Amino acid sequence: MGRVRLMNKVWVLLICLTCVSALLGGCHGFAKKSRVDVIVEGEGDFPEELAGTWRADKQGWEIVLEPDGKISSAVISLGRIRLEPGKTTKVPMIRDGEGIFTPGDWLVHYNPANRELTVKLTLEKFRAVSGDQIIEGKSTDVFAGPISQDGKSWQVDWTGFPDYTAHTEENPNFKLTSEESGEGIANSFIFEKITQQ
Repeated sequence: MGRVRLMNKVWVLLICLTCVSALLGGCHGFAKKSRVDVIVEGEGDFPEELAGTWRADKQGWEIVLEPDGKISSAVISLGRIRLEPGKTTKVPMIRDGEGIFTPGDWLVHYNPANRELTVKLTLEKFRAVSGDQIIEGKSTDVFAGPISQDGKSWQVDWTGFPDYTAHTEENPNFKLTSEESGEGIANSFIFEKITQQ
């Protein structure tokens, strides 16, 4: 019964985080210098026609690719927060709370032979506080799949490796998920290019 109550509190906090951050813009501070590495197999540069804003049909993901293949920003599913490389994002939460999100290094890999695009987004750390409830942790998300011939859609297999801990009065250190098991959360969805760079 206690575990069910704790999970209910955790989900309420995550829902509040999503709602509040969707309505309010976050402020940005500087974090350690994050890298965005771009790897293109074979000879040649990243194809400029892939530059633009890519939005997933599930979970709120969004990735903005520049003409050189670098990611200028990404919206993560946790809280629908827009992150930029090298910047810590802060968002207000209910009950005088605050969410703080710091991205890690990101990677873009493109194989022109099979039009396969892979993107790896790392959330180095986050901490979301609402009243006396806290969720903190880190995550890694990998998106891989082919780009359509017309360059307008990207069919991805997503694997997420979240490592979250909740802190409540009843359970001060409740592990929600863990990267350490090596087993990620998997799903498939489609990104559509909604704007051109």
